[in-house]
Amino acid sequence: MKKLENNKLKEITGGFITLKAASLIGAGIVFIIGVVDGFVRPLKCN
Repeated sequence: MKKLENNKLKEITGGFITLKAASLIGAGIVFIIGVVDGFVRPLKCN
């Protein structure tokens, strides 16, 4: 097994989710829930 130096370790990218990706996924879920809620329970505007 080969030992990696610190510089090489910093170049390795992992498969973790970033804050930006988590925000986009969350916003998409909230939007879809809002659209479905609008079709299921249509409310009048006051």
